[in-house]
Amino acid sequence: MYATPLPLAAYRGAISLDGPFRSDVGPAPGDRHADLVREALGLLGHDPVAVRAGWRPGAAERLDDMASRQLLRAVLTVREPGPLPTRTARVLDALLAGERLARDTVDASSLPTLRDTLPHSTYRAAGRTALWRGDITTLGADAIVNAANSALLGCFTQMHPCVDNAVHAAAGPRLRTDCHTVMSLQAHPEPTGTAKITRGYHLPARYVLHTVGPIVDGPVLPLHERALASAYRACLDLAVEVDAIRCVAFCGISTGVFGYPRKPAARIALNTVADWLDAHPERFDRVIFNVYTDHDLAAYHEALTEGPSPR
Repeated sequence: MYATPLPLAAYRGAISLDGPFRSDVGPAPGDRHADLVREALGLLGHDPVAVRAGWRPGAAERLDDMASRQLLRAVLTVREPGPLPTRTARVLDALLAGERLARDTVDASSLPTLRDTLPHSTYRAAGRTALWRGDITTLGADAIVNAANSALLGCFTQMHPCVDNAVHAAAGPRLRTDCHTVMSLQAHPEPTGTAKITRGYHLPARYVLHTVGPIVDGPVLPLHERALASAYRACLDLAVEVDAIRCVAFCGISTGVFGYPRKPAARIALNTVADWLDAHPERFDRVIFNVYTDHDLAAYHEALTEGPSPR
């Protein structure tokens, strides 16, 4: 039986979606980051949720600064959702805000369109879309898309190289708490091809759209194609409900550990977004296709240059 996804109206207020995130501490300067990492690790030794996840204080005493930061990321990755003690939350907010300022942020509005970068492409949405290779957690779009699993709580595997892990690590533990609030209200796993939205916290993007794409273990079937297209449409349909969103950046939904082949996935992404923009020509200023590897970039280039996209 198909589970009905929870509509935005049913959780919007519960996660204060329309209020900007404001921490009561400012970003820490770079020379304070290592100290804050060690302080956070020490404080998490007294956090019942982190202790249940297996964390014990003292593990970082002989580690260098880089290894200590990796350990903190690992601890937060496996920490189940739950309120943080006030002091711990303040330390993490100062650290994550400082790290965000230390990274270069890419202005999404400054990215050239596909019409600019691939002038010979016949892609019908070339003037309203962009293709950008880089780390989506550094992209200053109004909303970025996170490829989530059906639990919608993030990746609990330490240092796993998936976009879900990267997004939660950069945003901070408040993101998992919001996701938990939403999923508790929904009371069942997120269906494939649907989406939820939260604030972005310490990301440059104000919002994160979380969607569950299809898992492909074998040949791509029509049901996979429909589910992937549905995931792209669900994100755009949900973004429409938030007036502040004028620019949306998609990751390559399902093309990582979910196994969807890159080129067919790129073709579906391009066609679905073009169809949606044709139906809503004035709603968004820009839709960005974000890729991370050479193989991802090549898949989009091939899909964009092989001829007119089918309708």
